[in-house]
Amino acid sequence: MFTEKLLMHFPRELVQQPILSVVTREFDITFNIISARITENEEGVMKVELRGKRQDVQAATRYIREKGVTVRSLSKFIRIDKDLCTDCGACVVHCPTAALYCDEGRAVVFDKKKCIACELCRTACPFHAVVVAHIEEAERV
Repeated sequence: MFTEKLLMHFPRELVQQPILSVVTREFDITFNIISARITENEEGVMKVELRGKRQDVQAATRYIREKGVTVRSLSKFIRIDKDLCTDCGACVVHCPTAALYCDEGRAVVFDKKKCIACELCRTACPFHAVVVAHIEEAERV
């Protein structure tokens, strides 16, 4: 069983649409609403967990995006490959939560509790030292 946690932002025109209901029927998955803030005829933000076969969850996620819902995975995590990292600090500048920072010795430090897995650090790193993986991969290590 594959699990994917998602943060979904529904624009005004989609708040009244039964998107998750369709997803469960069409893609043979289940979902759990972790949290939700929905304002009728304005917008909606939901944190959900989708469960099912990997290909079904991925297809459901594509469908949700195609409908116009902004989707961000919360099941990813970031790690720094210290064999590749040169402590240049390029990633630090782009981190919106200060999960990456330089210590007194100018070494890059990563605080995974602050990380939202936005991947801005990954795209900023000229040495490809920032690695993004799915939470399942961390559980296997």
